[in-house]
Amino acid sequence: MQDFRTLKLLDRFEYVFSRFGVDYKIMRKILQVKLTMDGRRVPTIFSQNVKNKDQETNNQYIKSLWIYVVFGLFLIPFVLMGENYLFQMSLFFGIFTFFVMTSMIADFSSVLLDIRDRNILFPKPVDRKTVSTSKMVHVAIYLSFLTIALVSIPLIVGLVKNGVLFFLVSILNIVLIDLLIIGVTALIYLFILRFFDGEKLKDIINYVQIGLSLMIMVGYQLLIRSFQFIDLTVSLEPQWWQIFIFPMWFGANMEMIMNGSFQLLYLLFTALGILIPLLSIWIYMKYNHVFEQNLQKLTYHGKSKENKQSKLRQLFLKGICHSNEERAYFRFASSMMKNERDFKLKVYPSLGFSIVIPFIFIMNGYNTNFNDLSTSKSYLTIYFSLIIIPTIMILLKFSGKYKGAWIYRVTPIKQLKPIFSGTIKAFIFKLYLPVYLLLSAVFIVVFGVRVLPDLIIVFLNACIYAVICFMILKKSIPFSESIDQYNQNSNGAIVFGLMLFVALFAGIHYVSTLFSYGIYLYLVIAIICLATLWKQAFNITWEKIMR
Repeated sequence: MQDFRTLKLLDRFEYVFSRFGVDYKIMRKILQVKLTMDGRRVPTIFSQNVKNKDQETNNQYIKSLWIYVVFGLFLIPFVLMGENYLFQMSLFFGIFTFFVMTSMIADFSSVLLDIRDRNILFPKPVDRKTVSTSKMVHVAIYLSFLTIALVSIPLIVGLVKNGVLFFLVSILNIVLIDLLIIGVTALIYLFILRFFDGEKLKDIINYVQIGLSLMIMVGYQLLIRSFQFIDLTVSLEPQWWQIFIFPMWFGANMEMIMNGSFQLLYLLFTALGILIPLLSIWIYMKYNHVFEQNLQKLTYHGKSKENKQSKLRQLFLKGICHSNEERAYFRFASSMMKNERDFKLKVYPSLGFSIVIPFIFIMNGYNTNFNDLSTSKSYLTIYFSLIIIPTIMILLKFSGKYKGAWIYRVTPIKQLKPIFSGTIKAFIFKLYLPVYLLLSAVFIVVFGVRVLPDLIIVFLNACIYAVICFMILKKSIPFSESIDQYNQNSNGAIVFGLMLFVALFAGIHYVSTLFSYGIYLYLVIAIICLATLWKQAFNITWEKIMR
């Protein structure tokens, strides 16, 4: 088995793990197996290009980090913009936290909450604390790769411009932020595992992930609004709530060290930036055996409940699905989206972002004057809710129970059309429609009933967009591939390309509002386009799927 360089580096901290009661040698073996298995997981986008075993052993997550290198280039202006380190480095660390935290929620929560290795490790003489710590270190290894990809170039630029001291303090702050993110995320999961169980626990975990996503976006806005811009200078007006904006903790110590500004507020922020990350990791290490014990609650599925559909629901289903086969796959896809934990772990955070992003753009556009908001065309920001559609369309082919996909072959269906159309309709009505209705209700309150035709057009465009995404993306039977093959970063380029359609829809919508009755003409055109595309998009044969 391969002896990874990351493990050789980890060997230098063996004493630290032993001090916390972790069996380091066992933990190292567990990590070695996990890293080896990670290298054998080939994301779907690369699966057709794998030609030999050597290629299969390449870790595809490492290969996909290039996109974070590109994101890191956007951080360079913050290390070059001046010498107000509290402002510029708070933004730097805030953006860094945004990328790392979203990756933590979307990609690594399933690692922390993984219960699949229990049957192998628990019958063996392996301490629960060792197992739980190995999970945290497993996540930390990959977050360190992500961190290096994201900040290496900006920090080198900062080293050249601001010197060695700036470089060293920035590295220390970034390490503390990573520890804080890992520790706080694990403690949140520990808390909900402690007090909830069964199906309710799984739902709460998904709601917490949505909440974390919303907190990241709202926290970033609060960070921006903590500073005032007066005559091209930046000043901080202290407020009590700023103590909860932890990127400012690390910006404060940069201000103290680089500019020698030793204010009481900066000292408080610096103390929090050092103590809270270390304290969160210490608490988690102390109680991680409790975390592992409570993970068994995720294996409890609760009592099965008969899903008796009301006549109204059956009538609605018959209205949107025109055949028995399509209705059957609509119900099947709805059940998978509702009960597939791995699917929800990746999708639900995106739903949280799609709810809050339109309001963030409205707030940024109307910082000082909200009186003109109700008569403006800012309701078009609802188009930002469409950006989740490509990602979820890609995820629809993945499942933790993908081995059950043989059922598609034995079902007496002559065409694949009802499978795809029923699944897409289930996604639209079960996942996107609740987000859309929530946003629409708020927008009607803010902008008035006048925007109702516009909101109807947005929903029609969302349906058109879903069909376009299906037509462009690689075809695969829904829920038929392993969720372990999903790699968010490897799909980044195609998702970005598909997002250009959202800009196109919003642009045409804006132009239609410039003409009398233009919005109603656009409404008719959208209905015709949706009907035409829907009729043609799902005529897929098995030969195209197997190609």
